[in-house]
Amino acid sequence: MKKKSGKLIAVILALVLVVLLYNSLYTVQPKQYVAVRQFGRIVNVIDTPGLKMKVPFIQTIQRISAATILYDIPASDVITKDKKSMISDNYVLWHVTNPTLYIQTLNAIDARAAERIEAAVYNSLKKIISSMTQEEIIAARGERLTQLITDDANGDIRVYGIEIIQSQIKALDLPEDNKAAVFTRMISERENIAAGYTAEGAAEAQKIRNETDRRVTVMTAEAEKQAASILAEGESEYMRILQEAYNSSDKEAFYDFTRSLDALKASLSGDSKTIMLDKDSELAKILYGNFEG
Repeated sequence: MKKKSGKLIAVILALVLVVLLYNSLYTVQPKQYVAVRQFGRIVNVIDTPGLKMKVPFIQTIQRISAATILYDIPASDVITKDKKSMISDNYVLWHVTNPTLYIQTLNAIDARAAERIEAAVYNSLKKIISSMTQEEIIAARGERLTQLITDDANGDIRVYGIEIIQSQIKALDLPEDNKAAVFTRMISERENIAAGYTAEGAAEAQKIRNETDRRVTVMTAEAEKQAASILAEGESEYMRILQEAYNSSDKEAFYDFTRSLDALKASLSGDSKTIMLDKDSELAKILYGNFEG
């Protein structure tokens, strides 16, 4: 009887130990917060993975994801500074940064966090878009506009213990009924810009052509002047050489004789071999042997 009682007590103690261990031990997973609560009050927040221990039955735990969460915000209409309507489609990457605040304000319910994020992003988007013209918005699309909206939205959302890592615009477009008019205006503006560039290019090309023509004229005139000078110098040198070569009466007579022969040869170069000469011409004197030399 005593043996049976001893076995029963051992079994009961083992069960109690198992229950105590079950209510004392817990694990923390990677990218996870665990808030330890005692009588409803948060007494500790653990974010290091591993096996942990708490006071059984008195303390409870609440698990909160520390991972980055994607939330796709519904598309919404926004109005620009110049009163143009646009449609914005955003998504948000967010995570919990302060688990205590997250529990105290939102009871760690992600759906409530999504509601606050959607409201904060929409308000920031509306405020920023309404402060910019449509052209400024188009120019700022991308990293700059994303950063503006993210920074502004975080100013409202940090009180909940969460942070928006990025509020990215997937699409920022015009309403369908406005697209055709805007595209037509944009095409017209680009054509005007292109025409301006073409006119500037034509003016610059004409300027270059005029300058080139002027330089060619100046260079041609200078070349002609140098050529005339060289020709005059050559003729002067030629006359000087002739004067030196025929500086006596005999040489001068021989020069006249050779010139007369050249003239006679030139006159007989055609089909006609008949020439008419005056009897007193130098050629007649040569032909009749009366050349005085």
